[in-house]
Amino acid sequence: MTDDTGSPPRWQQTQAGPGSIALTGQWTLAHALAMSEQLRGVPADTIAVDASAIGRLDSAGVMQLMRFAQRRGLDGEQLRFNDEHAALVQVIEDVADDRPRKPRDYGFAAALERLGRATHTVVRDTVQLVGFTGENLSKLARTAREPRRFRLTATVYHMEQVGLDAVPLVALLSYLIGAVIAFLGSTILRDFGAEIFVVELVSIATLRELAVLMTAIVVAGRTASSFTAQIGAMKAREEIDAIRTLGLDPVELLVIPRLLALLVTLPLLTFLAMMAGLAGGITVGAFDLDIPPQMYLARMHETVEVRHFLVGMSKAPVFAMVIGLIGCLEGLRVQGTAQSVGERTTSSVVQTISLVIIIDALAALWFMHMGW
Repeated sequence: MTDDTGSPPRWQQTQAGPGSIALTGQWTLAHALAMSEQLRGVPADTIAVDASAIGRLDSAGVMQLMRFAQRRGLDGEQLRFNDEHAALVQVIEDVADDRPRKPRDYGFAAALERLGRATHTVVRDTVQLVGFTGENLSKLARTAREPRRFRLTATVYHMEQVGLDAVPLVALLSYLIGAVIAFLGSTILRDFGAEIFVVELVSIATLRELAVLMTAIVVAGRTASSFTAQIGAMKAREEIDAIRTLGLDPVELLVIPRLLALLVTLPLLTFLAMMAGLAGGITVGAFDLDIPPQMYLARMHETVEVRHFLVGMSKAPVFAMVIGLIGCLEGLRVQGTAQSVGERTTSSVVQTISLVIIIDALAALWFMHMGW
C-alpha cells in the first residue's frame, strides 16, 4: 500500500472552542517533516487534540503525537485517536522507553502509599496461594478417588529431577553444616571441659531444625525456580492454552505430578541430610575432640530422643507443599514474555525460601511451648 502524498498532515480549529484542534491527512513516516512543522504551529493554548479524523497513521506519527502531548502536558483523554488506531497506539505506549521517569517522591504520603501497595500485593498473593492450595487439594482427592488420572511417568520423572539429582548437594552441605556446628560448639564447651555435650548439640540441632531447613532451602533454590521456568516457558509459548483447548486440566497435568514428586522426595532428602549432618559431627568428634565414633554413637543413643527426629520429619511434607505450590503458581502467572519468566522465577525462589524460614521459626516456637 502506498502513501497518499496528496493529503499531507494538517491541523485546524474545531467548533469545540479555541483550545481544541482536529488533525487530518496522512500522519506517516513519509510526512515526518510536515508533521513536525504542523505540530510546531499548534497554538500554545491548545488543551484538546482530536486525531480521530486522521486518514493513515503509523508508528512515526504516533510517536510524534505522543511527544507533542507530553511537551504540552496533555493526558490520554486530551489526545483522542480513532478506534481503528487504538491497537497501534497501545503497542507504541507499551514499548516506548524514552519517556522520562517520574521522580520518586520521598515524602511521608508517598512512603505510606508504597507501604499500602506492598501490603495489598502481599494480601493478594496470599489469597491466590490459598485458593491455589485448595484447588490442588481437591484435585489430589479426585486423583485418589480415580487412580486412572494419576500420571505415573511424569511423577517418576520429576522425582528423579527433584530428589535423585539433588542428593550430592544436599548430602555435602548437610555434612559440612554438621561439622561446622560441632566445631563451633566444641570451641565454647572446651572452656568448661564439656566437649562431650557436642553430641547432643549436633544431634538435636540437626534432627530438629538444620537438616530439614537446609534441605528445603536447597530444594527451593533448585526446584521452585525450575518449576516456574518450565511452566512459565510453556505459558509464554501458549502451550497452556493449547492444553485447555484439548480439554485437559493444566493443574492436573503439570502441577499434581510435581507436588507428588516433592511430597515423596523431600522427606527422603531430609532423612539423608540428617544422616549426613550426624556424620559431620562424628567426624569432628573423632578428629578434633578425641571422641571415638563408638563413644559418640553410644552417647547419642543414650541422650537423644526419637521425638527430635519426628519433629524434623514432620516439617518436610509442609515444606514440600509450599515449594511446589509457589513454584507452579508463579509459573502459571507468567504474562508471556521472557522478562516475565525471569521476574516470576526470582519471585518464586524468594517467596519459597522466605516462607520456609518463617514456617520453620513458627513451628520451632510451637513445638517448644508444647514441650515436644
